Amino acid sequence: MQRSKFVVGVVGGATAGVALAGLGTYFLADPESTSRLDAYSTVTVDGHKALAADIVAGRTQSKYHPLPWVGAKITGVTCPSGLKAVAGATVTCTGKKADGSGVRIPVRVVSATDKSVTWKFER
Repeated sequence: MQRSKFVVGVVGGATAGVALAGLGTYFLADPESTSRLDAYSTVTVDGHKALAADIVAGRTQSKYHPLPWVGAKITGVTCPSGLKAVAGATVTCTGKKADGSGVRIPVRVVSATDKSVTWKFER
């Protein structure tokens, strides 16, 4: 009886630990971002408000490899233009992996308002 309580406790503790680690990974590795459109972060692309390319590149690089077991470490991320604040708009950014090989990072707008844009990248 004592041994079965111990086993149940160990299994329950391990399950809770795995669940917490999974939840932490989910929140830290989320590729979605919401950015304000203000005087410092906004540019114009084809007549539309857009999030500046350097903002998109910096945020993508910082979130691409948030944990050792999520994504590959990349450097030198650049985006060819700003990300239009229009739902469905896309841009493909590029970066380099540690071995020097290039990586293409598709970025897409999920939703946009006059004051912010929610976007995500593919890992």
